[in-house]
Amino acid sequence: MAATRARTGYGIHPFHFVSNILIWISAVIVMGILSYLISLDNHQGDHIIYEEVVAVLTVAFFLFAFFITSLRGMFMLFNLIFSYLWIVAVAFTASDFTHSGSALLLTVEAFSFIAL
Repeated sequence: MAATRARTGYGIHPFHFVSNILIWISAVIVMGILSYLISLDNHQGDHIIYEEVVAVLTVAFFLFAFFITSLRGMFMLFNLIFSYLWIVAVAFTASDFTHSGSALLLTVEAFSFIAL
């Protein structure tokens, strides 16, 4: 007898679905905080712009991938591509924000790591 695997309505395993939801929520949090910091216009450098772009692209592409049910490998492709982008973003946040003492900056660092 062939064992059947549980799948969500989107055609992926429930663990992968929950994992991708967690990545998306973390990217939304990072995007919101970084957008606020950029709106303050206190010249924080290019790293914060890179992190914002990665967060925005993650939110957009993962939201797009949630609605594509026929292409099951789309999440795997997005996870592979964005894992490399997020690893650089985590390195930037760790080097820029670790010793800042600001709760917002440490939150960006933590949720960037979760999104990785």
